[in-house]
Amino acid sequence: MPKLVWLNGETMALESATVPVADHAHLYGDGLFEGIRIYGSKVFKLDEHLTRLYHGCRYLGFNMTIPQPELNATILRVCAEAGLADGYIRLNVTRGNGLGLDPKYIDNKPNVMIMVNTLALFPPEMYTTGLSAVTSPVRVIPSDALDPRLKCIGRYAGNILAKYKANQVQADEAMMLNHRGELTECTGENIFLVSGNVLKTPHPSCGILEGITRNTIMEIAKQNGFSVQEDFLTPFDVFTASECFLTGTAAELISLVSLDGRLIGDGKPGPASIALRNLFLKEVQNGTPF
Repeated sequence: MPKLVWLNGETMALESATVPVADHAHLYGDGLFEGIRIYGSKVFKLDEHLTRLYHGCRYLGFNMTIPQPELNATILRVCAEAGLADGYIRLNVTRGNGLGLDPKYIDNKPNVMIMVNTLALFPPEMYTTGLSAVTSPVRVIPSDALDPRLKCIGRYAGNILAKYKANQVQADEAMMLNHRGELTECTGENIFLVSGNVLKTPHPSCGILEGITRNTIMEIAKQNGFSVQEDFLTPFDVFTASECFLTGTAAELISLVSLDGRLIGDGKPGPASIALRNLFLKEVQNGTPF
């Protein structure tokens, strides 16, 4: 099946797609993005992803001229053209084209891209064995400097550097802290800790992106007898938890079984993590068909 890109109204093969060299995201990271999953020819949580995107456009002052219902319909149409029953959508919106930081001197006509592709962050066997992580020396941007609800392209330079440092020590992931030493997130995933039937996850004010998969897991957990707490956590809480797992659109739900060479719980994916992953994989079948 083809991997397609829709860019400013034109659909083309992924291999032939290009962006303007003066695109403000290419030059300065001045853009927004969403990663969205396709399961069984249905797009999962499309409305939630687009709502977050349009909130970001308003916050950054983008002159987004495509109404949300129109972009919704366009995404579904491009997915149908690509014909991937299971895949990954990368949606980008940038401010426009032009050299120089000042938005008043550029062509404020957003570049909008829809890419229909495939993505697997981790090999299948890691969903059985779990991941290892190291505590990253790279801290997240404080929430009073850049609102973490903004899924901004430029914000991810620190996450990439944290992942790079994890790669250097052959760890699967990096756990990022804020300037107060509190848990925030991994490089592309939210964090959950399990103790009995209680799930704890970092409070949004710690500097996390409130992930759509995170919110979905919180809803599923509450419906299935778990108590969910948004809290201020540190690595101490990781080492004293019985289980830890990560969530994200690309990663779905995957267990984290060691941090800095020390086992979390018994060093294997635990019963809560396994049960919630199975419930999540049922939930993803409730997407928007195309």
